[in-house]
Amino acid sequence: MPVSMVKDFKSTADIPVPEKTIDQVIGQEKSVELIRKAAIQKRNVLLVGLPGIGKSMLAQAMAEIMPIQELQDILVYPNNADPNNPKIRVVKAAEGKKVVNDAAIEAMKEEGNSRMVGMILPLAFFLITFVLWQMGWISPDPVAAAVIFAASLILGGFILISAALATQMRSRESISTPKLLIDNAGKKTAPFIEATGAKAGALLGDVKHDPLQSGGLGTPAHLRVEPGMIHRTNNGVLFLDEISSLSAKSQQELLTAMQEKKYAITGQSELSSGSMVRTEPVPCDFVLVAAGNYEDLVRVHPALRSRIRGYGYEIYMNLDMEDNEENRTKLVQFVAQEIKKDGKIPHFERDAVEEIVLEARKRAQRKHRLTLKLRDLGGLVRAAGDIAKKKGAVLVSRQDVIEAKMSALTLEQQIMEKIIEHRKDYEVYISKGTAIGRVNGLAVSGDGSAGMILPIEAEIAPAASKAEGKIIATGKLGEIAREAVQNVSALVKKISGKDISRHDLHIQFLQTYEGVEGDSASVSVATAVISALEKIPVKQNLAMTGSLSVRGEVLPVGGITAKIEAAMKAGFTEVIIPRANLQDIVINQNELKKIKVIPVSSLEQVLDNAFERGKGKNKMLRSLKKILSLSFSGRLGMLGGKAVGK
Repeated sequence: MPVSMVKDFKSTADIPVPEKTIDQVIGQEKSVELIRKAAIQKRNVLLVGLPGIGKSMLAQAMAEIMPIQELQDILVYPNNADPNNPKIRVVKAAEGKKVVNDAAIEAMKEEGNSRMVGMILPLAFFLITFVLWQMGWISPDPVAAAVIFAASLILGGFILISAALATQMRSRESISTPKLLIDNAGKKTAPFIEATGAKAGALLGDVKHDPLQSGGLGTPAHLRVEPGMIHRTNNGVLFLDEISSLSAKSQQELLTAMQEKKYAITGQSELSSGSMVRTEPVPCDFVLVAAGNYEDLVRVHPALRSRIRGYGYEIYMNLDMEDNEENRTKLVQFVAQEIKKDGKIPHFERDAVEEIVLEARKRAQRKHRLTLKLRDLGGLVRAAGDIAKKKGAVLVSRQDVIEAKMSALTLEQQIMEKIIEHRKDYEVYISKGTAIGRVNGLAVSGDGSAGMILPIEAEIAPAASKAEGKIIATGKLGEIAREAVQNVSALVKKISGKDISRHDLHIQFLQTYEGVEGDSASVSVATAVISALEKIPVKQNLAMTGSLSVRGEVLPVGGITAKIEAAMKAGFTEVIIPRANLQDIVINQNELKKIKVIPVSSLEQVLDNAFERGKGKNKMLRSLKKILSLSFSGRLGMLGGKAVGK
């Protein structure tokens, strides 16, 4: 499909980039609308979706557009009545520093006066002693007078030193200068802090440990108080990604802070002297924007989630968007935004942007859609920019993007490529000839970015148990994969019409050390088992994928493009896929000519294309058509088996 985008631009240098973060969010129109409402009304928000689709960007945008309230500075003072309960004072923004400076000046004056008195008294003692000695008033005996004068000098020295030490060692507990906890001077937007992964002390505040708690050398409690992120975002936005990773205790404390809009600071460690200190409640009227994956919500405290839901919005974010001209134009804007943010790579030519859009279509793994995993796509933009920069090019070309796709493979893609090479070298799978009970299945990595070959073998053996035969599947199968094998086995028994109760059915997924999950190997398992039962050879130049219903329908699966690419790299010349996945293929037409893609809708069509021609095959297909009696077989007969590509 040709890429149609905004017209009249030669490079991304011609594309304007919005100044506001909210206008830079791509493909999340509903989320943006709700974030705007939440910002105006100061509502909490829970963003649910996969990483890299714009959750943190939405949170930051919310802080930018939130109506600015009167920001405040927060100070902490000593409490003479109870030193372990420091007092809190709130003043207007920018006044906090003035209060601290004024208090510091007063403290310096007091300290200067104390030092002056400590110096004057010993000097006065020396002077008086010297005058008395000179006038002979100390003693008529000169020797005795000299001894007494010397002793007086020594005593005066001790007094001078003691006065100096007393000034230096004066108990710091008497310091009355406040500490500026929160300084909002000069801020023009609501505070925003990303607290993802923060420990309890950083999130809720803490009081430092004081190892010198006696002898007048200790640090006053109010000077050891440290504000938490909930306090720093007072009248602002606190963003917590992966909210489920926060401990249950911290979630409870966070809920308390949200309800009370103030939270006292205390030491977080019971082994620290800071745990004895607890301030007066500190203001923390923040808006919480929490984020995470849907599967992790079970670890979110029910009361916290209820608080968000009752006083805000829960938003499930889009994973992809419709593939149309408007949205492709948004991707052009996205590329321009990434270039501006990076600041180190050149702009993209139009052809290079078209290649990025094509990659977005491919990564969506769904027909007529464009991926919104834009963080990963941004990585490709930067990789292509680095390549162009190294070449000294003024603009990034399509070839640079293609090279970037080859050099910036995901970890899963790199691993799968090595696995394919290894298995090909040792002939774990065969790409030529025929074999009975052996099929080359296809699978993908967990994120769907990397395809792999999944060799499957089936064998029929006498039952080990006299009671009945068993289905034995090996190869580190997951729960869904095992259930799929059971379903396929039920279908095979119906098709074969043979009594296999006295036989064990062995199904082996060869060298699947990575594990197998899902049901996309159903057609492969069925083909291998039927081949073993009927002794019909299977073509080994062919790979296949597809889910299978108990009625013999071939259902769509995920990662179809990655699977076909893996089949091509492994040297297969034909591949069977579900007909419903035909439009999900996003591969360059020149590359697609290397392999024949066969879309199918039923097991009958799978076997027709996979089995070697012969009497056994024809007999099996006739039996299959008769036994299944699918209501749609007539329509599928007209549609199935037509090749695409080679």
